[in-house]
Amino acid sequence: MQVCCDLEVDVNGQEIFMVDKRILSSFSGRLKKLFGKSTAARKNLKVIFHDLPGGADGFELMARFCYNNGQTEITPSNISLLHCGAHFMEMTKGISATDNLIEQTEEFLEGISYWAWSELLVALKQCQDFVPAAISSGMLQKCLDSLIARVAALAIDASPSTSSPASSGFRFSCDTRSTESYKNSYSRATWWFDDLACLNHILIEKALRAMVAKKFDHVILSRFLFYYQKSKYCNATSTEKCKITEIVVELLSLLDHGSVSCKSLFEILRVALRSNVNKCCRNRLENMIGSQLHQATVDSLLIPSPPGSNYLYDVNLVVRFLKSFLSNGDCLASSTQLKKVASLMDLYIAEVAPDSCVKPSKFIALMTALPDSSRDSYDGIYKAMDIYLEAHPKLSEEEKMKICCALNYEKLSLEAFNHLTRISKFPSRTAVQALISQHPKLKSFLGDTNHLECIVDSPCSFIEKGITGREAQDDEQVVLYARKLDISMENEKLRVHLQGMQWRVMELEKVCKKMQTQMEKLTKSRLSSPSSTKSKSLPRMCS
Repeated sequence: MQVCCDLEVDVNGQEIFMVDKRILSSFSGRLKKLFGKSTAARKNLKVIFHDLPGGADGFELMARFCYNNGQTEITPSNISLLHCGAHFMEMTKGISATDNLIEQTEEFLEGISYWAWSELLVALKQCQDFVPAAISSGMLQKCLDSLIARVAALAIDASPSTSSPASSGFRFSCDTRSTESYKNSYSRATWWFDDLACLNHILIEKALRAMVAKKFDHVILSRFLFYYQKSKYCNATSTEKCKITEIVVELLSLLDHGSVSCKSLFEILRVALRSNVNKCCRNRLENMIGSQLHQATVDSLLIPSPPGSNYLYDVNLVVRFLKSFLSNGDCLASSTQLKKVASLMDLYIAEVAPDSCVKPSKFIALMTALPDSSRDSYDGIYKAMDIYLEAHPKLSEEEKMKICCALNYEKLSLEAFNHLTRISKFPSRTAVQALISQHPKLKSFLGDTNHLECIVDSPCSFIEKGITGREAQDDEQVVLYARKLDISMENEKLRVHLQGMQWRVMELEKVCKKMQTQMEKLTKSRLSSPSSTKSKSLPRMCS
């Protein structure tokens, strides 16, 4: 056969080959269509391929096949290049039926179940370099099917779900042999971790989705995903880290929530917060953590606030966790989980309370996120509230009252109740609310009802003691609150005292309003006559 080099082939910008146009066209339908039926000799012919599978190596293998009259050695190490390249070059026809490269490679792939594990991995790794071509040619699917079948062969025997109750009990006993048996079982279930961790995220996503569809143990799959994320993250670029995290989170969301470790989810969350992952990925991750919030620890929740924020911890993130937890019907149905989350939040709220940058609205959102039934005692919330008010001395009376309204005073212990009535940083009417709501505890704490009369004094005593305008406003809040009280009392004597107190505070309200009006007039007169040295005295309203 006379050979000439009348065709220049540029392969993916990597290398240029000088070949015989007639020989390659006789095997490649792509080239035959490109040159047509013309047999006239032409010089300076050039073909440029931009996406030939396998690049220069793949083209060289196909050229050897053509120059060797349709014969070549096919092995697991070159099957991916030959099969995908043959589809790209449309090598479906040759001089004879045996010269068809696609047919030869497909026949070789029929024996894929007899390949060694290492040979299968080599073929898969080659597919990583030209995934679209490997998918369209069917090469990738054949390799993945074989790989998953082999993993399943050992995973079924090692899966705890296939063990009988008796064998499970034996495995988890203190017997050394059972411990070794469990270790061996776990090794059989995870032996493939290292080998698959070398694949890229595209192949991992396809493999894991297929494993989920074939009912693989979700616990094992979740552990692999965490293992894969850690092994790939070290040497990856920032873009690769972001993509790996998004793929891992997406695959974890396909698994049963109970099979995913809450601690590992928080580790991925910290990675995701440092990466520029998309919003969908963050939402998935937050929802998964929220559904398992009862397994979290307070240290896990202490996540630093986003860059540019002045507060210490990311309170908004924890509020979103709580919303995800409450949206999960299974969590709400379990009172045990609900109480665990409430205890966790009591600790968390106490941690963020000293932060002077946490706004009252965020603090209230944390306190009121869970239903009242989640707590048997509100002492933890009360202690956190005490710390918060101490760290925020400039709060308005209205803000203080909104915070104090989050307390369920009926669920305060006597110790907390005693503390509340003795400190000054809480709004005055909070003490009234606590005293009345704690009526069943009054006999053991107060001994008699005389203390109630001291909570709201007579109007005259307020004026005689020289109440300022600000103090009058504070006590006016007591009046406004006390007017709304409608509490049934078992003790008739206590009821009479409360009715008398209600009448007196109504009178006090009128006096305070009148006094406030006089104060405003006095202030205006002083501003209009700055040189005046005399000031009118307030009229005595009560005698």
